[in-house]
Amino acid sequence: MKVVIIGGSGLIGKKLSALLRPAGHEVMSASPSSGVNAVTGEGLDQALAGAQVVVDVTNSPSFEDKAVLQFFQASTRNLLAAVAKADVGHLVALSVVGADLHPDSGYLRAKVAQESLIKGGDVPYTILRATQFFEFLAPIADSGTRGSTVRVSSGMFQPVAAADVAAALADIVGQAPLNGFCELGGPERAPLDDLVRRVLQAKRDARTVEGDADEPYFGTRVSDDSLMAGEKARIGSTSLESWLAAQASAG
Repeated sequence: MKVVIIGGSGLIGKKLSALLRPAGHEVMSASPSSGVNAVTGEGLDQALAGAQVVVDVTNSPSFEDKAVLQFFQASTRNLLAAVAKADVGHLVALSVVGADLHPDSGYLRAKVAQESLIKGGDVPYTILRATQFFEFLAPIADSGTRGSTVRVSSGMFQPVAAADVAAALADIVGQAPLNGFCELGGPERAPLDDLVRRVLQAKRDARTVEGDADEPYFGTRVSDDSLMAGEKARIGSTSLESWLAAQASAG
């Protein structure tokens, strides 16, 4: 089966390719670096020719409110048109758990706009909503750093390893379209400040972490359940501790 990964050069795209190719799929990794740009439409028709499944794991280069909305609207409209033209049987898209519960966040509003376009289109689809990735806990710490102190939300989070996200997407590729949503969360729920503190401690980073319920996350205040995966969600198998240990071993 030919699977085209839009955003294939990114974190999830690379991991997904590494899972699909050994399983016997013909995989095309599509990104601007390979001449395929979903925002402009460049190269989409050629890339999607003969594809049975298209997986969209793109992300905006800018998280500024207007820019991120324009990115997801333009890329999704172009992708839907190209998928329909190529008669692709299944569009799989990666989104965010709780995106629709945080209208104050420009980024999450943009993800909801992406989802709405897919739901309103004529293409069979599955949208996987995932919680935050382990890989972004350190960057979140950096963005909240003021001097030697890190200030982040104390709201509850359920982060997941990017490898588990890729595994869930690989599983979805082999299934019929849901024409709806499914969710993925990590195996542990904990306050974000606690998670960030554990990541920094593992890195022997001396910064002090302070949690604050009012500290914004992507421009919005989160509640204790607004970013939690639902009861029927898939649960990733990788714990934060095992992920940190693997990162340390990799150098």
